[in-house]
Amino acid sequence: MSGFKRRRLIQTALAAAVLGASGVAAAPARSGGTLRAGLGGAHPGDSWDARTHSDLFMIAAAQGAVFDTLTEVAADGSLRGELATGWEASADARVWTVTLREGVRFHDGTPFTARDVIASLNLHLAPGTASGARPLVETIARMERLSDHRLRFTLAEGNADFPYLLADYHLLIYPAGRIDAAIAQGIGTGLYRVESFEPGRRFIGRRVAGHYKDGQAGWFDQIEFHAMNDGAARVAALRSGQVDTISRVAPQRAARLQAEPSLRLQDIPGNQYYGFAMQTGAAPFDALQIRQALKHAIDRQAILDQVLLGHGRIGADSPLGPANQYTADLAAPAYDPDRARHHLKQAGLSTLTLPLSVSEAAFEGAPEAAALFAESARAAGIEIAPVAEPGEGYWSEIWRHRPFTACAWSGRVTEDWMLSTQMRDGAPWNDTQWGMAQSQRFQSLLLEARAALDSARRRALYGEMQQILRDEGGLLVPVFANHLQAHSDRVATPRNVGNLWAMDNARFAERWWRA
Repeated sequence: MSGFKRRRLIQTALAAAVLGASGVAAAPARSGGTLRAGLGGAHPGDSWDARTHSDLFMIAAAQGAVFDTLTEVAADGSLRGELATGWEASADARVWTVTLREGVRFHDGTPFTARDVIASLNLHLAPGTASGARPLVETIARMERLSDHRLRFTLAEGNADFPYLLADYHLLIYPAGRIDAAIAQGIGTGLYRVESFEPGRRFIGRRVAGHYKDGQAGWFDQIEFHAMNDGAARVAALRSGQVDTISRVAPQRAARLQAEPSLRLQDIPGNQYYGFAMQTGAAPFDALQIRQALKHAIDRQAILDQVLLGHGRIGADSPLGPANQYTADLAAPAYDPDRARHHLKQAGLSTLTLPLSVSEAAFEGAPEAAALFAESARAAGIEIAPVAEPGEGYWSEIWRHRPFTACAWSGRVTEDWMLSTQMRDGAPWNDTQWGMAQSQRFQSLLLEARAALDSARRRALYGEMQQILRDEGGLLVPVFANHLQAHSDRVATPRNVGNLWAMDNARFAERWWRA
């Protein structure tokens, strides 16, 4: 796919921009049956609390099946309504009036209204919450209920991308006044109600009768998600017919699957990256010269060739990927041991030893990527010491809790969505501790770019921000990795498969059908 560049919500300032739910796929020839999926990214601590969701299993089970958000990113990157049917912007994109879908009921029979939206969004502002969506909700200065099915959002500053943010997988809608029960039982408005849920093991959902998406999505009678965090086990389950589809196919296994006539490999480029996060608030990564030394000590091409086997492209230490509209055409820092030694010397060091926390849970091939990093850095006098961490609890107990970790992100459709989630000062998921102390200029540009409505101006602002991250940031993005996933010929998919998240934007249970 060519990405999202031609399909943006707002290219320039638009007064009273009105968009609705459209572009839904026509009904497939066959429906019914059970879809069985083998998914990675499952954890014993999984729950229906969207504030804790960070990995594929629960994203696919929650936003992709049991719950809904206000808006939805379609497979082609365009935006359409889910629980919202339309939205209007003021001329400065600061005030947004959202119309909600009528006639929707939660799985317990209670009607969906504007009060549910306000209560659900406020969850992410609760004291002490570590929700990755907190920076998005914090931009809303005021939420007003105009009627049961009409809301007004007043933002702290204009944001032409605001309706896209409402598609974030954390921003699930729960029933107001019963949120605790809804989280405990999985009570949403989605196409599938919870039949059973065993955290870290299995989820079974049953198709809801009389759903508002009837004839548009949700073609299976039942879905079964089986937790399979081991990549080899997922492939074996697909080949044996135990499951119908799997996520996260390792590049080393892709060719073998592709060669089997009854299996279909999906190789989908997007904004997903594999990398390493340095906490810029912790020594020695608080020293710019150390970060710059590491940028020139990593052989990006070796990781692309040997870990991804070419299923991706080189990155330049910015999380904005090839599918973003304003991705700058920046050259990646070259692998140059002599230049790395120069920066190390400027930091007052001749050698440096750094532990690097790594796990297959971070991304397929992470230990191999870390080993390649260690090999290339050694020539610069830098000893990278990979520390094998357990997969269980990696994202909750290792990532963001160690100064140097392997990491992976799927990216986001819009630049502000990505950078506000990961790079805003104080954001819960700011894995490099990038803030005002590191670059006041970057943080001011983030606010300015969000409010800018002129496309040329936004391009210039986001371009400068990416250059700052490449030259000074604490994030190493050696590669953008294609989404590799597979299914049997018992399953059919639309021509376009989404690349925002893995598995068709994690909505494969809604969008695919029986072949």
